[in-house]
Amino acid sequence: MEPVRTIGSKILHFTELVKFEHSVFALPYVLMSLFLVFDGNVEMRTTLWVIACMISARSAAMSFNRIADFHFDRKNKRTSGRPLQTGKVKLAEAWVFTVIMALAFVFSSWMLNMPSFILSFVALSVLFGYSFMKRLTWLSHWVLGICLGLGPVGVWVAVRADIEPVGILLGAGVALWVAGFDIIYATQDQDFDREEGLRSIPSRFGTGNALIISRFCHIVTVGMFLAAGFVSDMGPYYYTGLFCVTLCLFYEHLILKKHGLSRINEAFFTVNGAVSVLFFLFSVIDILFYRRLP
Repeated sequence: MEPVRTIGSKILHFTELVKFEHSVFALPYVLMSLFLVFDGNVEMRTTLWVIACMISARSAAMSFNRIADFHFDRKNKRTSGRPLQTGKVKLAEAWVFTVIMALAFVFSSWMLNMPSFILSFVALSVLFGYSFMKRLTWLSHWVLGICLGLGPVGVWVAVRADIEPVGILLGAGVALWVAGFDIIYATQDQDFDREEGLRSIPSRFGTGNALIISRFCHIVTVGMFLAAGFVSDMGPYYYTGLFCVTLCLFYEHLILKKHGLSRINEAFFTVNGAVSVLFFLFSVIDILFYRRLP
């Protein structure tokens, strides 16, 4: 039983390394795009390979990010307890995991179609490149947003070998949504980033201005999703979901305004998890019961 226990612990350490639970932020938008591009008649083979792409790409990117930030994370009190810093996952193991996940992403893309396979290398360069952005520019939050925003766009490439306006609008909405909450999250490391010469919106402009910029990102997010609904002829359920999303984002910023950063975990994980899941559910209901009506 000991080897089984050891393997189980190692798997848990790797899921902690890549924050697997944070997949709730990106996966619902990918699935929503699949329902949209298939008009509700989702093809199982394509869906499974798209999910494989999303999970492997995200895992490779997160693992590589942990490797690239190893020395910074070890110095930062907030991140010093992560698996790489505590030795629960060795650097060599993280490298092997990153390579395996990257290869799995390329293979999954190849199983979809040739455009997806070719673009998988471009996607990996963006995903891996993000890890160095904080050393170069305070625009790093939007680069992270683009990384997740590629998901909905990639669905159109995977299914139709093409990119359509609705995919771009959804991707842009996701990118701005992610950038907005990443700015909020980065306020925790404002002082550390300044000390280490790392660039972020909070370290450059201060917490107050950072939260204003985050609000602006989320206002534009709602606009992008509104435009995506209009372009794809979505119905009342979609817009009900978007209304719920707007309320969640408003609540997120209300929490921060009333309580400051003391409830940042609620604002970051709970609210944003609700945003993606709610929007996905209402969108799927709309696609299945409104867009397909005669």
